Amino acid sequence: MRPKKNPKADLNRNSGLYFVIGLTIVLFTTWRLLEFKTYDKAEEIVQVLNVPDEFHEDVPITEITMTTPPPPPTAPAVIEIVEDVAMVEETIIESTESSQDMAVSDAVVHVDEVDVAEEEEEIIVPFAVIENTPIFPGCESLENEADRRKCFNEKIQEHIRKNFTYPKTALELGIKGRVFVHFEIDTKGYVRNIQKRGPDRLLEDEAERIIASLPKMEPGQQRGKPAKVGYSIPINFIMK
Repeated sequence: MRPKKNPKADLNRNSGLYFVIGLTIVLFTTWRLLEFKTYDKAEEIVQVLNVPDEFHEDVPITEITMTTPPPPPTAPAVIEIVEDVAMVEETIIESTESSQDMAVSDAVVHVDEVDVAEEEEEIIVPFAVIENTPIFPGCESLENEADRRKCFNEKIQEHIRKNFTYPKTALELGIKGRVFVHFEIDTKGYVRNIQKRGPDRLLEDEAERIIASLPKMEPGQQRGKPAKVGYSIPINFIMK
């Protein structure tokens, strides 16, 4: 039995090819739309300067005032003739330089007439070599020089421990270290010229405050006279 439908008229025969072609066209169109770019058109700004064609300026009318010229100078009636040569008295200047013929008198100065003032040189004697060490309050009863020196060191350390306060800001920031302090005990027993060197300004200020609060002492003596004594001590700032 022969089929009634013509196989050439089958619409589904090339459906796959048509689908691929259509899909390709759609994808190509979509890609071109995505790649399409638009640019803003720059607006042309035209600045116009309005200048009038004719510019009229009112010129003020001025008047010229004619003044009469001054009269010419008149010549003097009598002309005096002055001689060119005038008599000038010469001034003789005596020389102040000494010559070989001039005798020079020797100036004699008596010793009694000259005041000689002895100026004592201020010397700072280190604590280690001073003959008589400064006496810290509480060490007066000791007569031996070695005992006084030991007592002085102990009193200084005791004073530092008693008045020591860790700076709050340095404690919060974790600042620690050693501050070297050098000071002088003057001829009246007072602490002067405090010098400090440490890792931070906060620790240096605290060390200076402690040393400045030292009490008045009996001054040290060198060769029987009061002398300035230099003393150095390190202060450790340690957090526990």
